[in-house]
Amino acid sequence: MATLGPKGDPQVSPVWFLWDGTDLRFAFNKKRQKYRNLLRDPRVSVSMVDPENPYRALEIRGLVVRMEDDPGFRSINAASQKYLNRNSTTEELGRQDERVVIVVQPERVVAFPTSQRE
Repeated sequence: MATLGPKGDPQVSPVWFLWDGTDLRFAFNKKRQKYRNLLRDPRVSVSMVDPENPYRALEIRGLVVRMEDDPGFRSINAASQKYLNRNSTTEELGRQDERVVIVVQPERVVAFPTSQRE
């Protein structure tokens, strides 16, 4: 995920995400730079590569439409189950009031390759 830093420079790091059928959902700790960047500027870009086919990729650009608490760590545990097949540990979670779910509405989606041929 790419966000814009305080001086307008790109800040990029790999992040876990969930897809609810409409929006991308990210579970963040409020201490992260990404969270602070998104409070200031809601624009994001996400890039991902198909692990089965490195010539197939997706770019999603969008805006943060909501930030909500993560009661009971539901969102971060769902992401942890997706990526690690387990819930997050107490050490990984931090305090509940430090967790937030960032909801991003896609505005532009580009798939690579752009044609049906691969």
